[in-house]
Amino acid sequence: MVAAAPEPSPGVLSWINDLRGLSQAVENKSAAARREEPPKADAAGIGEHDPETLAIEGWEAHVRETGSGELDLDMRVLAAGERLPLAALLADLLRREARWLDALSLADIADDEEIPLFAAHNRCLRVPARRIKPLIRLLIDLFEGHRYGPLRLSRLDAERLDFLHDPCRWQFHGPESVRQMAARLRNAQGVRPIGPPRGLRLELRDYQRLGLAWLQYLRQHGLSGILADDMGLGKTAQTLAHLLCEKEAGRLIQPALVVLPTSLIFNWKNEAARYAPDLRVLSLHGQGRQTSFAHIPDYDVVLTTYPLLWRDGEKLRAHRYYMLILDEAQVIKNARSKGAKEIRRISAAHRLCLTGTPLENHLGELWTQFDFLLPGFLGDLKSFTRAWRNPIEKHGDTLRRDLLARRIRPFILRRKKDEVATELPPKTTIVRSVELVGGQRDLYAAVRAAMDERVRAEIARHGLPQSQMVILDALLKLRQVCCDPRLVKSAATRKIRESAKLDLLMDMLPEMVAEGRRILLFSQFTAMLDLIQSELDDARLRYLRLTGETRDRETPIQAFQAKAAPIFLISLKAGGLGLNLTAADTIIHYDPWWNPAVENQAADRAHRLGQDRPVFVYKLIVAGSIEEKILALQEKKSSLAASILSEGQAQATRFGPEDLAALFAPL
Repeated sequence: MVAAAPEPSPGVLSWINDLRGLSQAVENKSAAARREEPPKADAAGIGEHDPETLAIEGWEAHVRETGSGELDLDMRVLAAGERLPLAALLADLLRREARWLDALSLADIADDEEIPLFAAHNRCLRVPARRIKPLIRLLIDLFEGHRYGPLRLSRLDAERLDFLHDPCRWQFHGPESVRQMAARLRNAQGVRPIGPPRGLRLELRDYQRLGLAWLQYLRQHGLSGILADDMGLGKTAQTLAHLLCEKEAGRLIQPALVVLPTSLIFNWKNEAARYAPDLRVLSLHGQGRQTSFAHIPDYDVVLTTYPLLWRDGEKLRAHRYYMLILDEAQVIKNARSKGAKEIRRISAAHRLCLTGTPLENHLGELWTQFDFLLPGFLGDLKSFTRAWRNPIEKHGDTLRRDLLARRIRPFILRRKKDEVATELPPKTTIVRSVELVGGQRDLYAAVRAAMDERVRAEIARHGLPQSQMVILDALLKLRQVCCDPRLVKSAATRKIRESAKLDLLMDMLPEMVAEGRRILLFSQFTAMLDLIQSELDDARLRYLRLTGETRDRETPIQAFQAKAAPIFLISLKAGGLGLNLTAADTIIHYDPWWNPAVENQAADRAHRLGQDRPVFVYKLIVAGSIEEKILALQEKKSSLAASILSEGQAQATRFGPEDLAALFAPL
């Protein structure tokens, strides 16, 4: 008889209710703040009697460049011979009416609705909504806490002032350089493809020539940016073409320093030798690198790795670089890491990030990359979290989400494979579910109940943010039970014979191999790969293996490409970057993880340029378990990335305590 999953204990039910109550309290507090009614008379002098209505005579905007590279924006409304500060009037409107703070409500406001703006001495301006809606959409972050004086914004936000350059509506007073900067930022997304450099031995596709033109545009106007094409679209090739253009134009008089994961060293050296042999490349990797630092100025491209950056920082800083490039730039998502701090100390005329996943988990990762590229553009981390991350991620603020997306748009070029690489064959994702039975199901129920109690106690003592390590450890144990009971090291698990997912896998693999499939099999647990390897040996199925312990990565990679074995066992961490495995047409994720970007990176080892067969991606899931909840969380993270990095209308992501409670729900 199959044992029934036990009901949650009273303590666990109480903990779940506490989490739900916490989330509801946050929502209620936010709603109450928006519903707060203004006083009958405020500091602007609005009285209880009907205000005097003033006729509007004109609109003025004054922009002044500060010594710190910022812009002061002073907008005025001309009425009754006075110039009334528009920013203070709008800030007061935001405090009075909650509808201006919500994207959907703002869109519903009729353009011809007359909006009262209250000035001092009990006076009022009545303005058509169409005149102020664009201002509020684009400058809402600047109004926060504003009362008097000019608004201040970064010169890199000059594109936001485009609406002021309409002579029929605004009298614009400001330096021509502001108009020019706005035009440069506006045109960054409208560049046209250009021809490749003479020495490039690769035929660039149309979207790659457009990417090259965009990189050249950034360099020409002294801007920095993120080339964020999907994995497999040739970011390295576009960057090499860009560097070759600079060399052929005589501008690459100092080397370009490229910082990258260790696994990509071979790929960069190989592609540079094949496609841009005129570039002199120095690899600062391995024990022999110490003798090479003095020769850095003799090369065009210098390669180093993130793990070596903080060790070799002093020697690298002894030289100046024409360009500093971060490949797989999401690696520096932790702004407090030694590598991230060291990168900011390197002097370079131009900076560039390459990544297919600029936003993996949360908006803080995006801030870290922009802090490297354009320091100060998104403020410091604390203010960014308060003004952007918390409203968007915790409260679903679509107005701020859309504003942030527009602010960063000039500095990101992102193309998706299904949009530009139409010659790629289709990729099909298939979820295969399996139910736990017998001892494995009993083990999951027992571990879930024990971890529930442990996590609840930890949160009660230290609070949710300070309990992350305990929570992750609890979730890890549940995931291990789903993979195979033997991953949970205890005496009780030795007697359990059931392993539902491993049985499913071994039902699938022989048939796939017989069909001629070439399979990449990913797991986060190397111990799980050991168990799978043992099963493959028993079934006499040939395989290759790649994990973080593999010293010689190229030998198994080349062997798989040469079809020496039909199955390639790969740890997710070791195989997420730097592999080109187009010989594969089938990807199996044995155990899911809630970061969809990491799984997509792994799948794109096969679904990339050079693939000529349809690709099938299988996700093996235990029904009703934590793994099923992980799939739902993946959708949330994908939605967040899509809404910020693209023009889509994806809903802003909400993640709260209820999600954590759901992860520990019974089968």
